[in-house]
Amino acid sequence: MVKCADEDVREGRGRTVKSAEHHGLRAVGWVLLAIVALGVGVATAVGIPGALEREREYRAAPACATVPAEASGCRWEQEFTVRKAALNRGKRGKPPEAQLLLPSGKPWDVTFSQTEPVVSEMAPGDKVVGVIWHGQVVEVQDAAGRRQQTSDGPVGWPEDRFGGTLACLSFGVMGLVGGLWALFARGNRRHRKAASVVRWHGVGMGATAIVTLWARAANGWPMWAIPAIWGTIALLLLASTVAFSLAALRGELEDDAPAVPTTAPPPPAPPRP
Repeated sequence: MVKCADEDVREGRGRTVKSAEHHGLRAVGWVLLAIVALGVGVATAVGIPGALEREREYRAAPACATVPAEASGCRWEQEFTVRKAALNRGKRGKPPEAQLLLPSGKPWDVTFSQTEPVVSEMAPGDKVVGVIWHGQVVEVQDAAGRRQQTSDGPVGWPEDRFGGTLACLSFGVMGLVGGLWALFARGNRRHRKAASVVRWHGVGMGATAIVTLWARAANGWPMWAIPAIWGTIALLLLASTVAFSLAALRGELEDDAPAVPTTAPPPPAPPRP
């Protein structure tokens, strides 16, 4: 009986050690992921001023007096005929694309960041007007007057970069704090639980920034709507983070499962004759 109890204790300790190693590896993974997100967020933030300047330059560009013979800063509207269009839905990493034909028959390939509102309605033989700026087709307008920026278009990039910056930095900061917290508190279940709360709230903040960005693009809201909406939700998430972290530290989020015994139970009394 005593031997069996000792084996159970050793087995329980082995499981505890393996569990600590597992939590340690998971914490390291979160730290690395958070560092990558922070790097992407910083790089995206650095590009915001350039994107703003390029969009302002495009909006202020005058119409070309004649067909530009080379890449020019003026805007020229050119009529094209759609040769083919592909939405590429379900094809990972392949954006919507179309091939447009000049009146001379020369093809011009363009890609788009999304399918709406023009490229989804394109069909071979349709007539569209493309805006050429700096030697690139940056915008396409169909016969119904709907306009859509191509992948080379400058409009909307500042908002996209700003939303991406908020998503990466918020997730990166929260993920790094939660990952380091769990890494340095591997032996404390309550601290691990609180660190997990911080990490997953960081995921929520990043996801909120992406959803806000989609909502802005779909409704045509100005750039200031992104921090206004995201900031309000982020404050609520921060309050939730604090509340649930304190609850975890108090043990209110602990499982009801009994802990693994670390000492052997007393041997049974010998049978009486």
